[in-house]
Amino acid sequence: MSFQKVLRPLVVCSALFAAAQLATAQTKVAVISLQRALFETAEIKKADADMQATLLPRQAQGKKLQEDLAAITQKLQGDPGKLTPQAEFDLNAEGKRKQVELTRIQEDLQADAEKMRTEVLSKSSDKMQAVVKKLAEEKGYDLVLVVDTQMALYFKPAMDITGEATAAYDKAYPVPPAAPPAKK
Repeated sequence: MSFQKVLRPLVVCSALFAAAQLATAQTKVAVISLQRALFETAEIKKADADMQATLLPRQAQGKKLQEDLAAITQKLQGDPGKLTPQAEFDLNAEGKRKQVELTRIQEDLQADAEKMRTEVLSKSSDKMQAVVKKLAEEKGYDLVLVVDTQMALYFKPAMDITGEATAAYDKAYPVPPAAPPAKK
């Protein structure tokens, strides 16, 4: 069992207990879906588009290999006896080579995408936490609870500052407009 899965409910329960203790003193509480707030920022959307554009050529290469493999399979399964034993051997060898190449490309794509995603999310998460802290101080919140889909059973929509946090993040960390394509 993951340490995070065990720790997360304890943190939420502790936060809720603290909120209950402070409630008698007119505590202002807000909730935020930190994940949603982060993924809706212009910075993350741009980073995702950049990542897709970077990985697109290798994805196309993988798709071409899949098509080549399908063609080889079709040739091998075509009319039996139509191919010479040497041609059948050559097609099988080419198919195996292409399958190995396809597997390598898919694994590299997965690793590169994960690395890019981790780098962007790590930097952006730290910045979002600072934005939420500043927003809480400006709005006078005593407690901000991070609630994602499995965390909160109920809260009033007026308590949700997810949209405000996204807007504040975009204001604090504006994304420069994309450069126009180079003229040929």
